[in-house]
Amino acid sequence: MKVLQLHAGYRVPAGEDTVVASEADALTAGGHDVRRHVVSNPSELTGAIKALSLSLHNPQQARAVTAEIAEFEPDVVHVHNTWFALSSSVIGAAGAADVPVVMTLHNYRLGCLGADLFRGDAVCTACVGRLPLRGILHGCYRDSRLLSTVAAAEVSVTRRRGTLAGNVDRFVAPSGFMADRLVEIGVPADRLVVKPHFIDDPGPRSAVPSTSNEVLFIGRLARGKGLESLLRAWEHVNRAGGPDDIELAIIGDGPLADELREGAPRGVRFDGWLPRDDVIARMLRARAFVFPSAWYEPFGMVLLEALAAGLPIIVTAASEAPKITGAPESLVVPIGDERALAGAISSLSDAAVDEIGAANRDRYEAMYTPQVGLRLLEELYAGVLQDAGGGPLR
Repeated sequence: MKVLQLHAGYRVPAGEDTVVASEADALTAGGHDVRRHVVSNPSELTGAIKALSLSLHNPQQARAVTAEIAEFEPDVVHVHNTWFALSSSVIGAAGAADVPVVMTLHNYRLGCLGADLFRGDAVCTACVGRLPLRGILHGCYRDSRLLSTVAAAEVSVTRRRGTLAGNVDRFVAPSGFMADRLVEIGVPADRLVVKPHFIDDPGPRSAVPSTSNEVLFIGRLARGKGLESLLRAWEHVNRAGGPDDIELAIIGDGPLADELREGAPRGVRFDGWLPRDDVIARMLRARAFVFPSAWYEPFGMVLLEALAAGLPIIVTAASEAPKITGAPESLVVPIGDERALAGAISSLSDAAVDEIGAANRDRYEAMYTPQVGLRLLEELYAGVLQDAGGGPLR
C-alpha cells in the first residue's frame, strides 16, 4: 500500500522524529511504498516568526500536500506533528482529496499550550476542555505571552473550523493513559485507538546486569522529570549503605543541569549529552534504569530502549510507565516519594537485576520490535480503509 507521512520536525530532534522515521522504515521493509513530506521548524528568529505567522493557515504547504497526493495517490495519509511549519491546513488538504487520514497525537498540545500538561512543579489541567486563557496568562508556550497567544489562536481556530474532527478518520495515542487524557481534551473517543511505539533491536548484552554497578537516568534535565526527587533518593541510598560501589549516571542536558550538579550527593555523575550510539552502548552495560518522571508522559521511548537492553526499570506511578514496562510492584513508586525510590534502588540485588532484566528483554521482543510495530500499523491502516470503503489492505 502507499502511505504518505506528514510531519514538521523539531528544532532539536525529539522522540516524535524517531517515531516517524521508524514507522517509515518498518513499512518500507514490509513491502509498502512510503513517501515522507517532512519540513523542519526553523530555528533562526526570522524564519520562526514567519512560520509562526502562517501557523493558522499555511497555503503553500496545503498546496504542496495537495500536489503530493495527486502525484503519489496514497491509500492513507498519516499525519504526525503539524505545529508549526506545516499548520493544520495540510490536514484539510488531505481531507479535501478524499484520502483516509490517520493522525498520531504525540503530545497534549490540543489542550495545553505547553503540550505537556505541566506547569512549574506540578501537573496542570487548567486549559483542558476550555479556551487556553490561563496558558496565555502564564506564557506556557516558550515562556512568552505573545507566542502563547499565537499558539492559542491556532488551537482555537483549528477547533472552531473543525479541521481535525472533520478530516481525521482515526486518531492514534501511544498509550491508554494518554488516550484518556485526549478524550478529556475533546478528541472523539469513537475515533481514537491506542498503538504503542516500537524501536530497533540494540543487539545483545555482553554481560548480565549484575556485573555492572551503574544505574542510569537518561533524559532532559528539566522540571517534571523527577530529578530533584531522584537526587534526594540517592542521599537515602548513601545513608542506608546501598549496594556496594553503586553509581548513578545522569545522561542528558537541560535547564536544570547546573542547579542539579551543585546539590548532587556522593555517587552521582553527570555525563552530559551523548550521541545516541553511545547511550545505547551504556544501556547495554548498565545495572538498572530509573524513570522518576512526575509529569504525564505520553509514552517514553527511553523505556523501550531500557527494556530492549535487558535492564530492570524503576518507574513512578505517573502515566503509563508501569504498564509499558510491566514493572513489578516493588519497582513502582509514588511520584516524589524519595524514600520509596531509594528503597526500590536498594532492593535490586544481583539475582533480582538479572532475573528482571531478562524478563524485560523478553517483553521487548514480544511487544515492541519493528516486526510487531509493522503488524500494528498494517492493522490500523486496514481498519481505516475498511471503514472508508477502500477494501482490504493491499
